Amino acid sequence: MGRRALITGITGQDGAYLARFLLDKGYEVYGTFRRLSTPNLWRLEALGIFDQVKLIPVELIDSASITEALLASRPHEVYHLAAQSFVGASFEQPVGTGEVSGLAVARLLECIRHVAPETRFYQASTSELYGNNPQIPCNEHSTFMPASPYAAAKLYGYWITRIYREAYGLYAVNGILFNHESPLRGLEFVTRKITNALAKIKLGLEKKLTLGNLDAARDWGYAEDYVRSMWMMLQQEAPDDYVIATGESHTVREFLEAACEVAGLDPQQIVEVDPRFMRPLDVQRLEGDSTKARQKLGWRPTVGFKELVQIMMEADLQRWQRWQKGEKFPWDALNYPSEMTIITRSMKS
Repeated sequence: MGRRALITGITGQDGAYLARFLLDKGYEVYGTFRRLSTPNLWRLEALGIFDQVKLIPVELIDSASITEALLASRPHEVYHLAAQSFVGASFEQPVGTGEVSGLAVARLLECIRHVAPETRFYQASTSELYGNNPQIPCNEHSTFMPASPYAAAKLYGYWITRIYREAYGLYAVNGILFNHESPLRGLEFVTRKITNALAKIKLGLEKKLTLGNLDAARDWGYAEDYVRSMWMMLQQEAPDDYVIATGESHTVREFLEAACEVAGLDPQQIVEVDPRFMRPLDVQRLEGDSTKARQKLGWRPTVGFKELVQIMMEADLQRWQRWQKGEKFPWDALNYPSEMTIITRSMKS
């Protein structure tokens, strides 16, 4: 009988790519999702795997539903990817972010300890743990300096994973993944916000792109490369924590300019900076050192920065061109509200 995996947050960017990766390896894949009035399943449909995964409704604030998911799937491996993962929103919803991105990790680990102690557990940690640490690049031994409610919640998740590993002998690992993008990235993230807006501008559907901090720098990789590392971590003899990164950082301005080059646009003519999109506290630069993962896992990125931008820019151009032709296909942009119409506390102050 083949191996079984349970992916929390299977409807997100990483969850969808990981599901396809595991299906290709012969896994039986289960995934948790939240029951909403309109289920967010477009990524699974876009990858052509919607009918190959088994979906289980779960609320991360409800231990009973987590236990039911474990009993239904009987997984050999659990990949915990579900979270409130948008840094900006964590300032607007700090308590909710703590519940979903932090305490939920403890609930899940406690359920695993009681009903599936042999299961191998992957915790999706984040480069945001490092905050504005001046020692760059950051590795597994660098000091954590969280600079957002999201990062603080994830820091709890990181440490509770290590505590359950050391206290109860669970096979539990932290993947400290730096930013990773793709055409399946959510529109609330700046990379996809840029490529989606530029595609609309190129096709005459919009005139301007409004951004916040153009000087923030991130270590951007390709999501499909990064989900491969998650699986590799759970195949090792002993559990450990790993940084996954490309080892180079680029500013939002550089991403914008590279995307404009692909689209044939002049950023000077179409981009505006609006202080409403500045975070109360921002991380200026993140860059990772994945030497340990390269040496112990054999992991390496296959897609560079310029190629990543091109993949995303061309994908959004093709989507809007298909939409103009009247095609119907799995996609998120048509249902996403303009950020200029969303009122937040920072905008009202």
